[in-house]
Amino acid sequence: MRFDELDIPPQILEGIRTAGFTECTPVQTLTLPEALKGRDIAAQAQTGTGKTAAFLIAVFSRMLAAHAPGTGPSPAALVIAPTRELVVQIEAEARILCGSAGFRIVAAYGGIDYLKQRDDISRGVDLLIGTPGRLIDYLKQRVYSLKKTEFLVIDEADRMFDMGFINDLRFLLRRMSPYHQRQSMLFSATLSSRVMELCYEHMNNPERFSVTPGKLTVDIIEQELYHVSKDEKFGLLLGILKHEAGGHYIIFCNMKSTADKLKVMLNANGFASAAITGDLPQEKRLKTLNRFKNGTLSILIATDVASRGLHIDNVTHVINYDLPQDMEDYVHRIGRTARAGAGGKAVSLACEDYVFSLPDIEAYIKQKIRVMPVTDELIVTDYKTVHRSHPAGKFPQSNNQHIKKRQGKDLTKRPPGPASKQAGPSNRSSRKSRSTGARPHGSSSS
Repeated sequence: MRFDELDIPPQILEGIRTAGFTECTPVQTLTLPEALKGRDIAAQAQTGTGKTAAFLIAVFSRMLAAHAPGTGPSPAALVIAPTRELVVQIEAEARILCGSAGFRIVAAYGGIDYLKQRDDISRGVDLLIGTPGRLIDYLKQRVYSLKKTEFLVIDEADRMFDMGFINDLRFLLRRMSPYHQRQSMLFSATLSSRVMELCYEHMNNPERFSVTPGKLTVDIIEQELYHVSKDEKFGLLLGILKHEAGGHYIIFCNMKSTADKLKVMLNANGFASAAITGDLPQEKRLKTLNRFKNGTLSILIATDVASRGLHIDNVTHVINYDLPQDMEDYVHRIGRTARAGAGGKAVSLACEDYVFSLPDIEAYIKQKIRVMPVTDELIVTDYKTVHRSHPAGKFPQSNNQHIKKRQGKDLTKRPPGPASKQAGPSNRSSRKSRSTGARPHGSSSS
């Protein structure tokens, strides 16, 4: 379906053309026709499927018919998102897609520009986009009101629950115009029972859509897995980065301390990188993300908490330096690549500390992840190490003699299930003699 086949005003079509869109994505094909009629929507859709454009196009189109741009003390439309980064990205896309409609768009999120955001909202706003905490802050100060808000969008609703924002979200919803006097749209990676309960409580008989029912991973993501010990993991990461040079990488770690250490180690070995962690000031977070988006930084390291809501195009590789312990986090992580129809690769390093989540992950995504052979040639051993006793920026050269040549071990074998106490794979044959990653016990390689 093409956008010009839908009942979209010329001003918004102009913005769609500026954004370079012509054909609707599946989520847009399903939801836009009903949303343009004024129906409430509850849609299951992963990030990178075009859902942001879907709700913005619908809201802008109906706002043109329902209210004059730039008037009114209350926002005509409210978009609630769980993270600051997501708010910033929705705002950027909104400014493009509104075309020549002249809507006043304001973003409200914590960390920067408190008074400026407050003044911008107090002067009147058509579309207000914000995180729950900052929205509640200004609402309690009576900077704006939601009593006459005509359109509501809740984005990444499942993340609202995961991040503990559900009470804040309900606080805002209870102070809005009645559900039958506004159009509401909710988008979520999963339409769980708790998400649907929210829909039934605060929406007007929403039309339910599932873009990819029963399938949680993007088909075009190439998934690979390496079984590796903790001592060899960094050397393997360097080998992967050198073997697949020229990419745009997001590397996930399970802990902030690991992310910080990995950043220092990569920089010491000639791979410019930066880390997004929970305690990084908002201004630095945005600068780091902008560097990554514009290509001046090719490696971004992140933890799950810090990375929620990241919507970045052109990510070629997602590398799970630590295999996530939550199966939904695996889906969320690899969804950072293969966005908007582009290809992508997800590489996971399964060490003895985190390998036991693998069976649950594969059961959740309903497929086996292809195991790749770990060869001696792939692991870099002559990298620089960093010791706490050395001043920042001074890295002693190390030949890493503690990493010995292993003989008689096979890293392509799978460990037993989570109930086993075995620490990980063992008894592998010489890596140099293996050229394929055959999966034992008849497991699929797809």
